[in-house]
Amino acid sequence: MLKWLQRRNAGTDGEVRAAELYDEIVAVARRPDWYVEGGVPDSIDGRFDMVVLALSLLLVRLERDADDARARALSSLLVERFAADMDGSFREIGIGDMVIGKHMGRAMQALGGRLGSYREALAADADAALLSAALARNVLRGEDAAPDWLGARVREEWARCTARPLSEILG
Repeated sequence: MLKWLQRRNAGTDGEVRAAELYDEIVAVARRPDWYVEGGVPDSIDGRFDMVVLALSLLLVRLERDADDARARALSSLLVERFAADMDGSFREIGIGDMVIGKHMGRAMQALGGRLGSYREALAADADAALLSAALARNVLRGEDAAPDWLGARVREEWARCTARPLSEILG
Protein backbone atom coordinates (compact mmCIF):
# COMPACT_ATOMS: atom_id res chain seq x y z
CA MET A 1 0.00 0.00 0.00
CA LEU A 2 2.87 2.37 0.72
CA LYS A 3 4.17 1.99 -2.86
CA TRP A 4 0.72 2.84 -4.19
CA LEU A 5 0.56 6.01 -2.08
CA GLN A 6 4.05 7.04 -3.16
CA ARG A 7 3.19 6.58 -6.82
CA ARG A 8 -0.14 8.38 -6.39
CA ASN A 9 1.59 11.39 -4.86
CA ALA A 10 4.39 11.30 -7.43
CA GLY A 11 2.12 11.93 -10.43
CA THR A 12 1.17 9.98 -13.53
CA ASP A 13 3.18 6.99 -14.68
CA GLY A 14 4.71 9.19 -17.39
CA GLU A 15 5.71 11.83 -14.85
CA VAL A 16 7.22 9.18 -12.60
CA ARG A 17 9.19 7.73 -15.52
CA ALA A 18 10.33 11.20 -16.61
CA ALA A 19 11.56 11.86 -13.06
CA GLU A 20 13.49 8.57 -13.05
CA LEU A 21 15.06 9.31 -16.42
CA TYR A 22 15.88 12.87 -15.42
CA ASP A 23 17.66 11.52 -12.35
CA GLU A 24 19.69 9.28 -14.71
CA ILE A 25 20.50 12.30 -16.88
CA VAL A 26 21.74 14.28 -13.90
CA ALA A 27 23.81 11.31 -12.70
CA VAL A 28 25.49 11.10 -16.11
CA ALA A 29 26.08 14.87 -16.12
CA ARG A 30 27.66 14.76 -12.66
CA ARG A 31 30.19 12.04 -13.39
CA PRO A 32 33.57 13.36 -12.23
CA ASP A 33 35.39 12.15 -15.34
CA TRP A 34 33.67 14.78 -17.51
CA TYR A 35 35.30 17.45 -15.38
CA VAL A 36 38.65 15.82 -14.65
CA GLU A 37 39.58 14.02 -17.89
CA GLY A 38 37.21 15.87 -20.21
CA GLY A 39 38.11 19.39 -19.22
CA VAL A 40 34.53 20.50 -18.58
CA PRO A 41 34.64 23.45 -16.15
CA ASP A 42 33.44 22.37 -12.70
CA SER A 43 31.19 25.39 -12.32
CA ILE A 44 27.50 26.22 -12.44
CA ASP A 45 27.80 26.82 -16.19
CA GLY A 46 29.77 23.61 -16.75
CA ARG A 47 27.23 21.54 -14.85
CA PHE A 48 24.37 23.19 -16.74
CA ASP A 49 26.12 22.41 -20.01
CA MET A 50 26.51 18.75 -19.06
CA VAL A 51 22.85 18.39 -18.02
CA VAL A 52 21.81 19.92 -21.34
CA LEU A 53 24.15 17.56 -23.21
CA ALA A 54 22.91 14.44 -21.41
CA LEU A 55 19.27 15.52 -21.82
CA SER A 56 19.86 16.28 -25.50
CA LEU A 57 21.21 12.79 -26.11
CA LEU A 58 18.03 11.23 -24.73
CA LEU A 59 15.74 13.69 -26.54
CA VAL A 60 17.45 13.01 -29.87
CA ARG A 61 17.13 9.27 -29.16
CA LEU A 62 13.40 9.68 -28.48
CA GLU A 63 13.01 11.59 -31.76
CA ARG A 64 13.82 8.33 -33.55
CA ASP A 65 10.48 7.05 -32.27
CA ALA A 66 8.58 10.30 -32.77
CA ASP A 67 5.70 8.41 -34.38
CA ASP A 68 5.05 6.83 -30.97
CA ALA A 69 2.82 9.09 -28.88
CA ARG A 70 4.41 7.80 -25.68
CA ALA A 71 7.89 8.85 -26.88
CA ARG A 72 6.61 12.32 -27.76
CA ALA A 73 4.88 12.64 -24.40
CA LEU A 74 7.99 11.50 -22.54
CA SER A 75 10.10 14.06 -24.42
CA SER A 76 7.71 16.81 -23.32
CA LEU A 77 7.75 15.59 -19.73
CA LEU A 78 11.56 15.52 -19.72
CA VAL A 79 11.71 19.11 -20.95
CA GLU A 80 9.19 20.11 -18.28
CA ARG A 81 11.32 18.35 -15.66
CA PHE A 82 14.40 20.22 -16.93
CA ALA A 83 12.52 23.53 -16.69
CA ALA A 84 11.42 22.77 -13.13
CA ASP A 85 14.98 21.79 -12.18
CA MET A 86 16.42 24.97 -13.67
CA ASP A 87 13.78 27.12 -11.97
CA GLY A 88 14.62 25.54 -8.62
CA SER A 89 18.35 25.84 -9.22
CA PHE A 90 18.11 29.50 -10.18
CA ARG A 91 16.09 30.25 -7.07
CA GLU A 92 18.55 28.28 -4.95
CA ILE A 93 21.46 30.45 -6.11
CA GLY A 94 19.50 33.59 -5.29
CA ILE A 95 17.82 34.66 -8.51
CA GLY A 96 14.58 36.37 -7.54
CA ASP A 97 11.09 36.41 -9.00
CA MET A 98 11.64 39.65 -10.89
CA VAL A 99 14.26 38.16 -13.23
CA ILE A 100 13.63 34.42 -13.05
CA GLY A 101 11.66 34.53 -16.29
CA LYS A 102 14.58 36.02 -18.19
CA HIS A 103 16.94 33.34 -16.88
CA MET A 104 14.44 30.59 -17.67
CA GLY A 105 14.07 31.94 -21.19
CA ARG A 106 17.82 31.81 -21.68
CA ALA A 107 18.02 28.27 -20.30
CA MET A 108 15.27 27.03 -22.59
CA GLN A 109 16.80 28.83 -25.56
CA ALA A 110 20.15 27.21 -24.74
CA LEU A 111 18.50 23.79 -24.63
CA GLY A 112 16.82 24.34 -27.98
CA GLY A 113 19.95 25.60 -29.71
CA ARG A 114 22.17 22.89 -28.32
CA LEU A 115 19.64 20.19 -29.06
CA GLY A 116 19.75 21.22 -32.72
CA SER A 117 23.53 21.32 -32.69
CA TYR A 118 23.85 17.87 -31.12
CA ARG A 119 21.15 16.42 -33.38
CA GLU A 120 23.14 17.54 -36.41
CA ALA A 121 26.48 16.36 -34.97
CA LEU A 122 25.14 12.91 -34.05
CA ALA A 123 23.46 12.18 -37.37
CA ALA A 124 24.67 8.95 -38.95
CA ASP A 125 26.27 10.76 -41.88
CA ALA A 126 27.72 13.69 -39.86
CA ASP A 127 31.36 14.66 -40.05
CA ALA A 128 33.10 13.84 -36.74
CA ALA A 129 34.37 17.42 -36.57
CA LEU A 130 30.78 18.63 -36.03
CA LEU A 131 30.60 17.00 -32.61
CA SER A 132 33.99 18.35 -31.60
CA ALA A 133 32.94 21.85 -32.67
CA ALA A 134 29.58 21.56 -30.89
CA LEU A 135 31.25 20.42 -27.67
CA ALA A 136 33.86 23.17 -27.90
CA ARG A 137 31.20 25.82 -28.39
CA ASN A 138 28.54 24.53 -25.99
CA VAL A 139 30.43 22.74 -23.22
CA LEU A 140 33.88 24.27 -23.25
CA ARG A 141 32.49 27.72 -24.11
CA GLY A 142 34.61 28.70 -27.05
CA GLU A 143 37.62 26.41 -27.21
CA ASP A 144 38.80 25.70 -30.74
CA ALA A 145 38.08 22.00 -30.46
CA ALA A 146 36.96 19.60 -27.77
CA PRO A 147 39.55 17.15 -26.48
CA ASP A 148 39.39 13.75 -28.12
CA TRP A 149 38.57 12.22 -24.74
CA LEU A 150 35.40 14.31 -24.41
CA GLY A 151 34.18 13.55 -27.91
CA ALA A 152 34.85 9.83 -27.47
CA ARG A 153 32.91 9.68 -24.18
CA VAL A 154 29.97 11.58 -25.68
CA ARG A 155 29.91 9.10 -28.57
CA GLU A 156 29.92 6.25 -26.02
CA GLU A 157 26.96 7.82 -24.20
CA TRP A 158 25.20 8.27 -27.55
CA ALA A 159 25.82 4.60 -28.40
CA ARG A 160 24.31 3.57 -25.04
CA CYS A 161 21.32 5.81 -25.70
CA THR A 162 20.69 4.48 -29.18
CA ALA A 163 21.08 0.88 -28.03
CA ARG A 164 18.26 1.26 -25.51
CA PRO A 165 14.99 -0.04 -26.90
CA LEU A 166 12.06 2.34 -26.63
CA SER A 167 10.26 -0.11 -24.35
CA GLU A 168 13.11 0.15 -21.83
CA ILE A 169 13.18 3.93 -22.00
CA LEU A 170 9.43 4.15 -21.53
CA GLY A 171 9.69 1.78 -18.56
